[in-house]
Amino acid sequence: MLLTTPVNEIQRVFGVPERPNLKERWNVAPTQDIPAIRREEDGRHLALLRWGLVPPWADDPSIGGRMINARGESVADKPAFRDAFRKRRCLIPLDGFYEWTSVGEGARPRKQGHVIRRRDRSLFALAGLWERWRGPKSGPPLDHPLETATVVTTGTNATLSFLHDRMPVVLDPADWDAWLDPATPLPVVEGLIRSAPEDWLDAVPVGPRVNSVRNDDASCLDPPSDAVERKKPDDQPRLF
Repeated sequence: MLLTTPVNEIQRVFGVPERPNLKERWNVAPTQDIPAIRREEDGRHLALLRWGLVPPWADDPSIGGRMINARGESVADKPAFRDAFRKRRCLIPLDGFYEWTSVGEGARPRKQGHVIRRRDRSLFALAGLWERWRGPKSGPPLDHPLETATVVTTGTNATLSFLHDRMPVVLDPADWDAWLDPATPLPVVEGLIRSAPEDWLDAVPVGPRVNSVRNDDASCLDPPSDAVERKKPDDQPRLF
């Protein structure tokens, strides 16, 4: 993920009171903290959650590394996600996300990264779910529960189909309140799980620095050159 918008602008766009000290992030990886917008009794609030949902019943929080995405088609039924889908939905603000495609022929094709952003380069929000893990049932509760999040995905649109058959659910700002409100009827919520309109996003090739999560600066968006380093992305189960 990519999030470099200043926190005061995030605060304005999403109507939250919090202004945490968020640094610019150019290459957010699974299991790292991401900002999320949640609905509480007095309105929207921003929190930092670990990317990779840990269900309340989990014995080990490492399960979150396998739950960075939740398929929208089954999210209402899967034991890991169904309670969060009903009660704990969130918005995940970002400026863009990444996807890769194979380029070249032979036994070792290289991986070409792309950054996907709104065409007007504005801040937007993905549909997310969050959970609170209080520790394994076999032991005492944690002093500070672990709060985690996952991104809901759906089938891709024509704009991004050359990259992947899946994409994160990009919510229209007009639908943010409905997604966040646990009182929204589930058929309405399920109707929000759809691919983004084809004219919302574009995909731009980027150079090989984004292939490693160790790189987290503006050079991740540098265009590819003729002398592209032939290395695969880190072995992370990332959709983006």
